Amino acid sequence: MNQQPHPFPSGSEPEFGSGQPPRQPAFNLPGVIVALAGVMVVIHVVRSYFLSAEMSGQVLLYFAFWPVRYDPSLLFSGQAPGGVAADIWAFVTYGLLHGGTTHIVFNLLWMAIFGSAVARRFGTGRFLLLSVLCTAAGAATHLVTHAGESTPMIGASAAISGYMAAAIRFVFQRGGPLGAIRRQDAGAYLVPAVSLRDSFSNRQVMGFIGVWFGLNLVFGLASIPFGGGAGSIAWEAHIGGFIAGLLLFPLLDPVPSRKMLT
Repeated sequence: MNQQPHPFPSGSEPEFGSGQPPRQPAFNLPGVIVALAGVMVVIHVVRSYFLSAEMSGQVLLYFAFWPVRYDPSLLFSGQAPGGVAADIWAFVTYGLLHGGTTHIVFNLLWMAIFGSAVARRFGTGRFLLLSVLCTAAGAATHLVTHAGESTPMIGASAAISGYMAAAIRFVFQRGGPLGAIRRQDAGAYLVPAVSLRDSFSNRQVMGFIGVWFGLNLVFGLASIPFGGGAGSIAWEAHIGGFIAGLLLFPLLDPVPSRKMLT
């Protein structure tokens, strides 16, 4: 996820006054993953190659996540571009925008890996609900840590972080797609999940979480650019999405847990 540099010159800031797991799909990617990736790619291509710089800036103005929109003096005042509706939809729409080719390619690769595992288990409806909630959680976390800032945030990484958090509840389990003893069929994605406490006792899970958090902190705190632009990693939003994925998993998981089966 990138925080984009301000799209306007210094001093000219804008004035803001179902539930059944699907069958194995073709090409080994669930249809919802292909569709969601297609939407992101189309949006990115149109913004990059068919819109003028001014029009692309307007898209950011209306659909990126701007913390300054939520300043108490402006919140729900209708003065910001898009009005109250944009104050609400920006919590989700920012996740469909990307800052550059590298940015969107990396996000699509991670979504293909972890999002596919979750989509096969959850089915389309539950997967999309998880996507929306994790994206919104990432925006909320970013808002708390960047209140009043006039730099927009864009990217699907909060949702992808949520997919990662949900996936670790089952992909490393025995019989899961990444387990020490694994299955190779669709049933690998339907193994009963263990408790969050038991997940954290799994060395593979803890190793993955440690590397993931470490990379986010290094890239975020060092303000290392990513995605082909001058923006930096919005690591707080990643963590917000990840925590949301962990907490939401048992509420959305259609597969009975091991505890329920005993």
